[in-house]
Amino acid sequence: VHLVESGGGLVQGGGSLRLSCTASGDNYFNYAYYAFGWFRQAPGKERKFVGAVGRRADNSLVEDSVKGRFFISRDDAKSTVYLQMNNLRPEDTAVYYCAADRTGPWTLPQFGHEYDYWGQGTQVTVSS
Repeated sequence: VHLVESGGGLVQGGGSLRLSCTASGDNYFNYAYYAFGWFRQAPGKERKFVGAVGRRADNSLVEDSVKGRFFISRDDAKSTVYLQMNNLRPEDTAVYYCAADRTGPWTLPQFGHEYDYWGQGTQVTVSS
């Protein structure tokens, strides 16, 4: 499984960005069987969970510090997961990673070790 993130960049505080994560794989890859998570890692800090979407698009969550500002969605037709980030703050500056986990229909993984595949990351920088 290959994950490619895009959409990062430099934005002023209060601005918005939408990150995309497009998944692909071999002939046996089926995007619909995967849950996807977003994590971020700021310089000198540990990687942290941001949010996840399960196999059902209506099964998603984000962690408390981004609740009401960040939203996760998936487009099965495009094999793509999105992280819409609004009202960005300087503390949101980090490298953002997408991850995939082949899992059951209702599972919503929230820990890095639960995910089997990772993207290369995309830098998000929020200026004050």
